[in-house]
Amino acid sequence: MMDAAPLILTLAFDAPTFARFDGERRRHFPEALNRIPAHATLFHHLPGDRERGVIEAITALARTVPPPEVAVTGLRFTGRGVAYVLESEGLAGFRARLAKGFEPHLTAQDRQGWRPHVTVQNKVAPETARALHADLSAGFVPFRFTAPATLLWRYLGGPWEPLARLPFGENA
Repeated sequence: MMDAAPLILTLAFDAPTFARFDGERRRHFPEALNRIPAHATLFHHLPGDRERGVIEAITALARTVPPPEVAVTGLRFTGRGVAYVLESEGLAGFRARLAKGFEPHLTAQDRQGWRPHVTVQNKVAPETARALHADLSAGFVPFRFTAPATLLWRYLGGPWEPLARLPFGENA
């Protein structure tokens, strides 16, 4: 049933940060497998049959949280890919509060420790990933961005359908 397809919650980036991450993803992710834009996942599987309640819960909490500052602190070699490492106390607190509210519905993947990141390469040979990790690490300079919102998607077996942009802050 389409309505039961799981929901995915990701972090929205400001325009320059999205352009950087998505450009690298388009350059380095295998083209046949790159069906979605660059993203940082907050939750991989929220209940699709409760879409309205999920949107209301996220919206209500996001309004109380100022747009979080996020530090991009380095690169992670994932074995068959490369990801940028993200750190943000504000974002971690926001996610933890949502996790508490969604706890009965969370999958094991969303219950385990959260390690925020943006994958720009995946599903390649380990030597290809190792080379990109070395190349990107050599020129990496840490940077920060302010996240304006979260994005809610419906998982469609590969591609994702955008459902809602849920802004942070009182002006949401």
